[in-house]
Amino acid sequence: MIFKKTLVALATFAAISAVNAAEKLSVAATAVPHAEILEFIQPQLKENGVELQVRVFTDYVQPNTQVDQGRMDANFFQHQPYLTEFNSGRGTNLVSVIGVHVEPFGAYSSKISALDELKDGATIAIPNDPTNGGRALLLLQEAGLITLKDSSKITATPRDIAENPKGLRFHELEAATLPRVLNQVDMALINTNYALEAGLKPSEDALLLEGAESPYVNILVSHRDNKDSEAMQKLAAALTSEEVREFIREKYQGAVVPAF
Repeated sequence: MIFKKTLVALATFAAISAVNAAEKLSVAATAVPHAEILEFIQPQLKENGVELQVRVFTDYVQPNTQVDQGRMDANFFQHQPYLTEFNSGRGTNLVSVIGVHVEPFGAYSSKISALDELKDGATIAIPNDPTNGGRALLLLQEAGLITLKDSSKITATPRDIAENPKGLRFHELEAATLPRVLNQVDMALINTNYALEAGLKPSEDALLLEGAESPYVNILVSHRDNKDSEAMQKLAAALTSEEVREFIREKYQGAVVPAF
């Protein structure tokens, strides 16, 4: 009996030790869809020896700053053009681990129901960061509303507009605030994560929406030093699993598109 109790105690101790030995991995993310996707794979990663800790941020600067300063292991919220611009402007050295999904960028309005209703001199709100602001202008150019001096410049600003036949007036605002100003402008170009948080349905509500071929793939990002760690690679594998592909397709119904 004593021998059996000893075996049970040892087995229990081993199980507790295995849980305690799980490597912790902290990831900064915006709430929708990034944190939701990470929370979906938490159980799978725990079984695989990784305790995933998700911290939600509401802006596009702190997640990178936190990783650069070593306060977080990775982040999941941005696309490569934004990361490239951030590294260049801030002197950071963050790297992409893997691409996960595309969030088709869209134009929304609470005042008009179609682009042809946009009046001369209409006010348009766009993100104030270089890559997403440029992305917004490229989408407007694709719709024929403006023409840029360099039609391929991904960091274009309103100063790069060559032709503006409707005399559209642009307001550059922090990306997270754009859903809140919809009733103050004629149209706003909003990143899908913020549109979803605000209860907008891109496939139904957007007046203009990028196609699935968008080059702006959202990526898992880390510091160069831990990109190839075992825990990071397990996270990358989980994010690009068939289970995640189906989760994205079923939950977001085209508002988020798998990129793998």
